[in-house]
Amino acid sequence: MHNLLTNEEKRVSVYQPTERPTDPKTVTPDTPLEDLNLNWREVDLPERERTKHVHRLHPYLGKFIPQLVEIFLRKYFRPGQMVLDPFCGSGTTLVQANELGINAVGYDISGFNVLLCRAKTAKYDIQKARKEVLDILRKTDAERKKAYGNRQLTFWEEEASALTFETKDEYLLNWYAPRALTELLIYRHYIKDYEYQDLLKIILSRSARSARLTTHFDLDFPKKPQREPYWCYKHSRICQPTTEAFKFLCRYSYDTISRIEEFARIRTDARVEIFHEDSRTADFPPVHGVITSPPYVGLIDYHEQHAYAYHLLGLEDRREDEIGAASKGTSQRAKQEYQEDIAEVFRRVNESLLPGGRVIVVAADTANLYDSIAEQAGFRVEGVINRHVNRRTGRRSSEFFESVFIWRKD
Repeated sequence: MHNLLTNEEKRVSVYQPTERPTDPKTVTPDTPLEDLNLNWREVDLPERERTKHVHRLHPYLGKFIPQLVEIFLRKYFRPGQMVLDPFCGSGTTLVQANELGINAVGYDISGFNVLLCRAKTAKYDIQKARKEVLDILRKTDAERKKAYGNRQLTFWEEEASALTFETKDEYLLNWYAPRALTELLIYRHYIKDYEYQDLLKIILSRSARSARLTTHFDLDFPKKPQREPYWCYKHSRICQPTTEAFKFLCRYSYDTISRIEEFARIRTDARVEIFHEDSRTADFPPVHGVITSPPYVGLIDYHEQHAYAYHLLGLEDRREDEIGAASKGTSQRAKQEYQEDIAEVFRRVNESLLPGGRVIVVAADTANLYDSIAEQAGFRVEGVINRHVNRRTGRRSSEFFESVFIWRKD
């Protein structure tokens, strides 16, 4: 077990970066840590670059940007080596590793996260994928027209109950207008007829997120269905609740085709494996290093974030096993439990890590838990880079700081 850094060592290890933000493509194994500037502004790193190709296949709160991952992949890994992400989330590490020809393995407790990662990293026959995405859209359109024709229905016209495509799921009945729900259920019905089912499920989930009875300005964590016209802070006008889903199925189908085509042009044959397991008990394979961003203590309920997908797709719900869930709060007891759980994950990581391997951990450590976690897991702290995040979307729109911890196994 290694000792913690002294206060003086900590001050030295928090690097003061150079003025210009680092271009990930310029990083090599010889790039000094103290030369890395991870403080990108919007002008330095526009949203279209942070959400390139499959990185925006589906909205996801709490993910780190691919450029941050790319920097540490280029510095510490070589093509053919293996990187592990024990909290793989939306798959950023897995996707970026594949771009660089680095094998990757990911674990996550969330069934939706595993589905999303598999859809992002799969190797597609692009022509076949395009055909399937457009064919299920055509079938859905034909079936919905049998029920509604081209009529525009209001939310209050309850005609869906007479259709074949029904559900008894209370969540779905509560959060969707009848027509929107019927269109989603029609699409879901046909998914079984195709090979690329994970991809179609992600299109369905993304559409379901947008088609819920919620305000346009609160898609992340709406508290109750919006059934009446409302003042929309996003559009600065009175908006109506969403009553249909097919327009979203169309929009996201074409966007998905474009994104998987873009990724296919740069995708390598490096292996990607994803497991739906609890990293506190998983047996990790031998790996050369780790790049991960663990859940923050008391911030996000990851299952609840995608509740619509769990109900619509029948995914296994393991929310009780989430580490640091918002529902558990931020009390001292919650922080202690979080620290113990994260340390257990990294103890298991240490067992699988080859000698000399690095562990890169991105975390907003406001409770100062990670020095102790490193010690408990048996790692030596090589450095800490404080990163200023001054542009975020979604729930966290204000600026904040996060730390990039660099640990080493000797």
